[in-house]
Amino acid sequence: MVVYPDQEKSHNKYSRNDNDWRLFLRLVPYARRNRELLALSMCLLVPIAVANSVQPLLIGQVISLIREEPSTYEFLKNRSLWEGLNILQGLFLATIIVRLSLTGLQGYLVQKLGQKITAAIREDLFHHVTSLAVRFFERTPVGKLITRLINDVESLGDVFATGAIGIVSDLFSMLMIIGLMFSIQWQLACLLLLILLPITSVIIYFQQQYRRANYKAREELSKLNSQLQENIVGINVVQLFRREKFNAELFRATNNIYVKEVDDTIWYDSAVSATLEWISLIAIAGVLWVGGLLLLGQNITFGILSAFILYAQQLFDPLRNFAEKFTVIQAGFTAIERVNDILDEPIEIRDQTNPHFSILDTQFGYIDEIIRDLENQDFTTPPDLGEIRFENVWFAYKDDDYVIKNLHFTIHPGEKIALVGPTGAGKSSIIRLLCRLYEPTQGRILIDGIDLREIPQSELRRYMAVILQEAFLFAGDVKSNITLGDSYTFEEIEKAAAKTNVADFIRQLPQGYETQLRERGKNISSGQKQLLAFARAAIRNPQILVLDEATASLDVGTEALIQQALNQLLIKRTAIIIAHRLSTIRNVDRIFVLNRGEVIEHGTHEQLLGQGGLYATLHNLQMLGI
Repeated sequence: MVVYPDQEKSHNKYSRNDNDWRLFLRLVPYARRNRELLALSMCLLVPIAVANSVQPLLIGQVISLIREEPSTYEFLKNRSLWEGLNILQGLFLATIIVRLSLTGLQGYLVQKLGQKITAAIREDLFHHVTSLAVRFFERTPVGKLITRLINDVESLGDVFATGAIGIVSDLFSMLMIIGLMFSIQWQLACLLLLILLPITSVIIYFQQQYRRANYKAREELSKLNSQLQENIVGINVVQLFRREKFNAELFRATNNIYVKEVDDTIWYDSAVSATLEWISLIAIAGVLWVGGLLLLGQNITFGILSAFILYAQQLFDPLRNFAEKFTVIQAGFTAIERVNDILDEPIEIRDQTNPHFSILDTQFGYIDEIIRDLENQDFTTPPDLGEIRFENVWFAYKDDDYVIKNLHFTIHPGEKIALVGPTGAGKSSIIRLLCRLYEPTQGRILIDGIDLREIPQSELRRYMAVILQEAFLFAGDVKSNITLGDSYTFEEIEKAAAKTNVADFIRQLPQGYETQLRERGKNISSGQKQLLAFARAAIRNPQILVLDEATASLDVGTEALIQQALNQLLIKRTAIIIAHRLSTIRNVDRIFVLNRGEVIEHGTHEQLLGQGGLYATLHNLQMLGI
């Protein structure tokens, strides 16, 4: 059987004996952010536990008072029966009021605390996930991430809301009950305590088994979500190739495995409840048997025996609640393990402390000044900026399987470069390295003489714009899809749209710039999405522009409009163009021909045709329509 890395990691995760305390400590910083709410909810546990634990004692006193037993409290002996009963009735009513009112308030506070913790964890996890390198997303299914961001994080909030605080409450109640039992009759108290100890070990065993089963169930839930997401995103392919039945069978198989794993968690959870029910009945029977012997020997009274019978029942209520909450905590620990898998993923692409940052800062500040001065001009920028240099760059997505091999070239400021080559030659990998979506395995990349790793990512994204073959649009209005959250004025948005010849298209939309786009821009055409991508790049006035088959999805008329905009946009800018249609790159300054990660030819269109190499072959094949 083939074991995939993620599966093997998951198996090791739930099979090893993790330090639960260490896992719990990962949540403590989130609780500290709401320490006032946590402290208040913890303080309310004391009066609730006291009110709950003294009720059997009061009932026992009622029986002792009626029977005039010696175990009756002194302050009741000198009073009439009705007066004593009224006092005990008043005290009992007070405990009920305290318990009911404070339990409701305390429950509200812990639920509110749990939601605050859940929201904070989800925000931190989202921020961390969006900071991870592209490499991580290429090996991690989207459904798996969604499960951990939503389902698992929800369980983390329960660890505090109904788990940890609830367990503290139950432990405090049990201690109060045990203390009161020892204060009135130590023999019966010892009997209940002896019954309590072995059952604790049984519960712990079942909880450990539940933990393992719950981890497996959550892994299967991740697979279910992944399959669901994959089928929804690829619904066109599913229906066009009639894969509905086949995919339904795959989903049914995964769903059956998930149901089986969930059944295991239900079994272990039910086993805990059933065991506690049996033990509580045994405990009551034991109290009746031993208590009856003590009663016959006149060592205890009916009032004390009645109180102990109630305590025997009440002692197992917090234990039962403890077991249920412990199950919640075990599920939470499973979620912590899975969320930690994400949080512990290293952020590969980080900004470094740059000793030359003052030069860089000055340079980018200079660019900003020039841009502000040229706002009313046709996107012209300083011609002496935008140099790109690859120095002996090697890159492999995994191990030593290099897709880029010893690249060494310089692109001069304002130069237009085209990357050409067969599929898999390394064109897109070069763009990913230049955009710092990946780090070079060896060598370095410099922009204007500065190592790419020393440039803050925010500055790099301002300095360079990338237009991909397929534009990605977010749900929202047209305006926000151009600005992407940056603070541009509406006049700047209109100007960028006009410069890229997309203003007419936007005006034709129902609400113009306020038109709401659905997820991935599904309510407009592919060509229109690409037009917005050009406006998105133009408004940022980049010094380096990367076009990755950017006009491939446009019709002839739209492409002509974009080509006019590009002619303006490319003035005095460094540009790297990836194009499979060689007719679109005839006028670039140089063409780099790639094959298996190496530059095997470079020169102008005419020079490369004259060499009769790979470029000439590709060109001739396209001219023949092959």
